[in-house]
Amino acid sequence: MSAFQPRVFSGVQPTGNLHLGNYLGAIIKFVALQHEHECLYCVVDMHAITVPQDPQELTRTIREVAAAFIASGVDPKKNIIFNQSQVSAHAELAWILNCTARIGWLNRMTQFKEKAGKDRENASVGLYVYPVLMAADILAYKATHVPVGEDQKQHLELARDIAQKFNNDFSASIARHGYGEAFFPQPEPLIQGAATRVMSLRDGSKKMSKSDPSDASRINLTDDADAIAAKVRKAKTDPEPLPSETAGLEARPEAENLVGIYAALGGISKQDVLNDFGGGQFSAFKNALVELAVTKLGPIGAEMKRLVADPGSIDKILGDGAERADAIARPNLAAVKDIVGFVRR
Repeated sequence: MSAFQPRVFSGVQPTGNLHLGNYLGAIIKFVALQHEHECLYCVVDMHAITVPQDPQELTRTIREVAAAFIASGVDPKKNIIFNQSQVSAHAELAWILNCTARIGWLNRMTQFKEKAGKDRENASVGLYVYPVLMAADILAYKATHVPVGEDQKQHLELARDIAQKFNNDFSASIARHGYGEAFFPQPEPLIQGAATRVMSLRDGSKKMSKSDPSDASRINLTDDADAIAAKVRKAKTDPEPLPSETAGLEARPEAENLVGIYAALGGISKQDVLNDFGGGQFSAFKNALVELAVTKLGPIGAEMKRLVADPGSIDKILGDGAERADAIARPNLAAVKDIVGFVRR
């Protein structure tokens, strides 16, 4: 790993309704990482079309995700913010890596089984092979670190396997072209602090999701103060007071979720939250959570609305980012073509 320049890559799908789970699970970490690493943050629009999308809505949500990055504090001058489809290396490298990956590896990907459901024969080929595109997203930049949640760890392991197999299959050619023993790094998962898994406000056993039919189940990043307050106050709880120790949150999913949200927004531990609110009723705690959530999320929502109202400025940021991303990916792709034996112009 030391032979490769440290670089972070991560992507967010533009599938609409960015919510608190996206913010605490990914975007807030992007903001922290930009102070320590060279970072590329990608709106992965090519991944989005593995399932049907309305074209006009896709255009809107690409810009909305970019706006969420910026409104949350990601600096587009310090980092590279771009959308995947503007950099052709993603698609070109994905095809080469499709010829490196094995069908048996993809058959073990649990997310395909979950997303395709019972009617797998009707799923798109793109949905089946998108973990290889994810590997190409990472390896096109020789990224060394990838922030991942629990649901993406298997895909990062696949990216590592593909990188290793490519390095092994073409070891002689890699050496002959002067790239040493390995061309691709083994990207490492980057876990920052305690993993934040935000659950539904209506059911603490289910992950907060943009696909939940109930808007009350999630706090959208574009919600105003009144909407945030209403959703928090109506969030499902249980009749017992808050415990004084984190062990007391076991078997109380709704309580654990709300305490976890407060801790993540406040940058403190769950035990710190219980030190302040343990033994009390949910009403006082919810009032404090409303105040914290509105303070933290209100400005983000307002800035997102301001940004998306000026699509030209977002498109310029995405275009500039794509040029900078392409400047990194293009020579890497050219080297891959040399390694596999293609004749280039």
